[in-house]
Amino acid sequence: MVKLKAGINKLFEPQAPGNGQAKRQPGLLSQMDPWLLGGVLLLMGLGLVMVFSASAARAGHDLGNPYHYLIRQAVYVAASTAAMFGVARVPMAFWRERGPLLLLISLVLLVLVLIPGIGVTVNASRRWINLFVMRLQPSEVFKLTLLIFMAGYVVRKGQALQSLKDGILPIVAVLVIGGLLLLMEPDMGALVVAVVIAGGIIFLGGLPLRYVVVGGSLAAAALAWLAIAEPYRLARMTAFRDPWAHPLDSGFQLIQSLIAFGRGGFFGVGLGEGVQKMFYLPEAHTDFILAVIGEELGLVGVLAVLSLFVLVTVRIFRVAQAAEQAGFAFEALLSYGVMIWFAAQALASIGVNLGALPTKGLTLPLMSYGGSSLLSMAAAIGIVLGISARLQPALRKQPGLMDTLTRPRLGT
Repeated sequence: MVKLKAGINKLFEPQAPGNGQAKRQPGLLSQMDPWLLGGVLLLMGLGLVMVFSASAARAGHDLGNPYHYLIRQAVYVAASTAAMFGVARVPMAFWRERGPLLLLISLVLLVLVLIPGIGVTVNASRRWINLFVMRLQPSEVFKLTLLIFMAGYVVRKGQALQSLKDGILPIVAVLVIGGLLLLMEPDMGALVVAVVIAGGIIFLGGLPLRYVVVGGSLAAAALAWLAIAEPYRLARMTAFRDPWAHPLDSGFQLIQSLIAFGRGGFFGVGLGEGVQKMFYLPEAHTDFILAVIGEELGLVGVLAVLSLFVLVTVRIFRVAQAAEQAGFAFEALLSYGVMIWFAAQALASIGVNLGALPTKGLTLPLMSYGGSSLLSMAAAIGIVLGISARLQPALRKQPGLMDTLTRPRLGT
């Protein structure tokens, strides 16, 4: 392990200028926030174990290979870990300058996925592009590039955010275009997360309170209308309120999830011993992986997972806070945006599993099966890890979390 860590550190060791005899600088890996890095790796590792436990029976029955999803997820985890470390080395100037181009590329992908023969349809939704080695989900790329674009946009515009025409309307245009493309897939869950990311960043960037209130109200009204406009979405809302009224139809998923939590009790039935994943709980290895954790590891296991999510969220917040205090507005907004994305998607997935929110196809970050979601979130956290490495002295001197929760926003 010592040799392995030394080898990895060497990969992240920057070259000092000079005639080749200059003193070596500390490796980037050793400067990263260890709590953030450790929490992320633990979530991915535990997710790999639970994906295997949740999918082995179904993979063996449907595909003749109980290790099918385990092998693929292991490849995704390895690729995501490499991407996370690689992205951490990219200079911040790259993200700041290339944000609009990256967003444009993601919008093109959202168009391509709608073209028959390019987009892959699963369960009446066309959300994936087949790349042979994996299926790319453009909505995940869109969330990441939107985050990068929004952080750069707010920094560039500055006081223009006070103007509806010059500052706000371009953001609305981007969200409308991206939102319409997402709804055509359809993928309303990704749209909700995208709106939350954009709204959070521009609020922290100094958007006037009157625009926050009006814009938030309009967005909430539009999303509520979209939630009931389609019969299948309305059925999900009805099932969320009373799943037992439709036990074999729209309420089936939620009922099976609640049964899983109930069977788990405090300590669970044991890893691999769950029953609900045996063809009762749909999407056990993706959307409802927390229910499998609840059944097999019990309340103790669920609380341990939630603790890791809290740890990662708080550490990202601390990095964003350090960047803000050091005067790096772009890095701060970027980190705050990653925190909002990570926390919002985790809360939504947890809420769906527990019956606190309507059923929606959102993965549990870093844990659920899926290459696109894992890669995009790992890349986002890689950006934060890179920022943490460059701000390590500021992080060490940082005050406590509660001391700064009421700090003024960046643009105020």
